[in-house]
Amino acid sequence: MVVGLGPVGATAALILAQAGCEVTVLEADASLDRDLAESRASTFHPPTLQMLDDLGVGEELHRRGLISRSYQYRDRHEGLVAEFDLSVLDGDTAFPYRLQSEQQNLVDIIHRRLTTMPNVEIVLGARVESARREDGLAVVRTGGERPREWRAPWVLAADGASSTVRKCLGVDFPGMTYPERFLIVSVEDDLSALIPGICEVNYVSDPEEWLVLLRTPRHWRVLFPVPDAADTASVTAPGAVQDRLRALAPNPGGYTVAHTSLYHVHQRVADGFRHGPFLLAGDAAHLNNPLGGMGMNSGIHDAVDAAHSVLAAIGGDTSPADGYSGRRRDAALNLVRTATHRNWENLQQKSADQRRRNHEELSRTAADPASARDYLRVSSMLVSRA
Repeated sequence: MVVGLGPVGATAALILAQAGCEVTVLEADASLDRDLAESRASTFHPPTLQMLDDLGVGEELHRRGLISRSYQYRDRHEGLVAEFDLSVLDGDTAFPYRLQSEQQNLVDIIHRRLTTMPNVEIVLGARVESARREDGLAVVRTGGERPREWRAPWVLAADGASSTVRKCLGVDFPGMTYPERFLIVSVEDDLSALIPGICEVNYVSDPEEWLVLLRTPRHWRVLFPVPDAADTASVTAPGAVQDRLRALAPNPGGYTVAHTSLYHVHQRVADGFRHGPFLLAGDAAHLNNPLGGMGMNSGIHDAVDAAHSVLAAIGGDTSPADGYSGRRRDAALNLVRTATHRNWENLQQKSADQRRRNHEELSRTAADPASARDYLRVSSMLVSRA
């Protein structure tokens, strides 16, 4: 059983189904139709692309995305600091680039595959209300108009940051919440024409208002930090959003805004990712800030590891499942949490001397192919520790 049909749950379900397992997928939403302008994940790193290619969905995902072969660190007032060319990873991966494609594209592709498979049952509108262990099995109860109890030898819980499965199992979710919220604005305007020289992904440092500028196949997204105490209605008001965008780059006639969202950001890692027959994956297991695009990617890596651990256990080898929590918690703690928090610290650095040192180090690293490769192996998630 898989709980949650986002990119993590969908990946796990497809691996299990392709191996011949009977798979039931429980998804809380009654419909999978989602706005592609929403501020959901959209960056696929090289090892993730390899995993998805192995599943037979990589080619179609590429057709729905755009390839980003480099990314930039910039200063809001001084301009370009460093540009990292991912082609230095040619010898490390068959995919030496990032693919920009909204996560819903992957969900759509896999969902269509799953619906053609006779060994897969997808239940939409099935919101989990409780989860427990009983007689060695996982027992999950869904509510709604037609409540039902489900039993399975294994459950892969990919039901998001507010995971009901995690809460019902009593798993602690320690960590911290950032002192500001993140405002994501998707615009239809071409930022590369308004800000010459930027590439598809740009991290812009500033002691007052750092930024991320990221291109998706349909929109440009801008991430702004917003003080937690700021009034939500005032921050998200159309006029206020336009003011922020115009301060970034003047645009006669204003910007065409497709979507705006404001949310709290956390760094949290569950105390354990395996609890008997339950394996936690993705946001149900760990949360991080989006600076580096590691959240969805690490979740998909969880899904691949969890699904193959279950397949091994079905074949009589329980050691991969026994080690699942240790492997994936190590990656969450020592790669994802470390790298994304360091990105946040550097972008909002207020000391002029420290900003200068950061910029000089980034520039030196990007200019040296060997140093750039070492750096990109971490930022591209080709290694498990930062």
